[in-house]
Amino acid sequence: MNKLLLLLGIYCLFSGNAPAQNLYFPPLTGSTWATTPPQDLGFCQERIDSLYAFLDERDTKSFVLLKDGKIVLEKYFGTYTKDSIFYWASAGKSLAAFLVGMAQDEGLLDINDKTSAYLGQGWTSLTPAQEDLITIRHQLTMTTGLDDGVPDDNCLTPACLVFKASAGTRWAYHNAPYHLTHNVVANASGITFQQFTRTRLFEKVGMNGFWFNYVMYGRARDMARFGLLTLAKGVWNGDTLLHNQNYYNDMINPSQTLNKSYGYLWWLNGEPSFMLPTVQFVFPGPLLSNAPADMYSALGKDDQKIHVVPSKGWVVVRQGLSASASPVPIDFDKDLWDYLNALECTSSNEEIAATNTTGIKAIPSVSTNSWTIECGTGYTRATVINTWGKTVQNISIPEGATAFQCGSAALAAGVYHVVVMDEHGRYTRVSVVKTVKN
Repeated sequence: MNKLLLLLGIYCLFSGNAPAQNLYFPPLTGSTWATTPPQDLGFCQERIDSLYAFLDERDTKSFVLLKDGKIVLEKYFGTYTKDSIFYWASAGKSLAAFLVGMAQDEGLLDINDKTSAYLGQGWTSLTPAQEDLITIRHQLTMTTGLDDGVPDDNCLTPACLVFKASAGTRWAYHNAPYHLTHNVVANASGITFQQFTRTRLFEKVGMNGFWFNYVMYGRARDMARFGLLTLAKGVWNGDTLLHNQNYYNDMINPSQTLNKSYGYLWWLNGEPSFMLPTVQFVFPGPLLSNAPADMYSALGKDDQKIHVVPSKGWVVVRQGLSASASPVPIDFDKDLWDYLNALECTSSNEEIAATNTTGIKAIPSVSTNSWTIECGTGYTRATVINTWGKTVQNISIPEGATAFQCGSAALAAGVYHVVVMDEHGRYTRVSVVKTVKN
């Protein structure tokens, strides 16, 4: 009997359907949602206030942080409330990927099917042989080979869907082939994508929202519910909505070798390289070096975010206007995770520092209002930059010095990046969070 129980325990531990943690699920109706006091997670109020000030400065409308399904932080800015509706932008792509998996569960389609089986021959301007190579899976992975450089990458007519490369040989972020996943599901199911979303998913998890021109609109809590559903591997309070765990796993793991940080319309952290929309360049390293490696994210224009972190049991939601002065779409996420990493503290009256992966380290001192930067030899100068990219200090590093000091007395609370450079212009950085005001 003991051996049987042991084998059963091992099976449950490694089974793909076993929940990673004991999750809370809010009721399907009403506004009741259990909470966890942030102090229970070791969060300091001063650092929460710094996070909220940062979010407000960056034109945020809503912010939600769940831990194991319960609300830890929830903040709305300006006239925005928990009932306000805003667009998900491309974060809705990840929702569509989940719905495609549900359609496959029902036997309505197979993602390895030719797209033309559902849209009809001639849905592109490609030759029949070229078009027949494109499958639903290519649509989910952004590898259709259709040209993303056309004047309007939202255009769905055959004249706009032109050949660039054979399917599966080129990764490019392209809205039109994604939009057509809606049409594929609608044609396969015999109902509109709106109806499919509502009956298969929204009614099951208490979500509200609507598609308009292929874009999802809804509340921050709707995004949080969807994030919680994916954290729970497609099972909502015992009700399995996505049965095929192979599809679930494929959805949040590298879907091809071209952009290793992309699953099925989900962005993945912790991979060895990544690509970004509009550019054909492979960047080395993970998408976000300061965020948990197991995080996967639904990301949309103007910094709409759903970050799901299984190792922490976190779901992080942000809605709002564009939050970064930089054209790089993940710059805001880097700054956000500096603040999120700083929430937990042992003392509410200290500054904290994040250590760079290169070994450069910042050691803060509240008593002297300074940071000691340990960098090793070979560096000649340093720059302190705030999260808007503005230089607030320039420092010359003495020859042979392995450490130097930055004064922090004149700086407001917030996140700062200390960038150290050598004589050839090569650089690296460490991020420091200042949580006390002078």
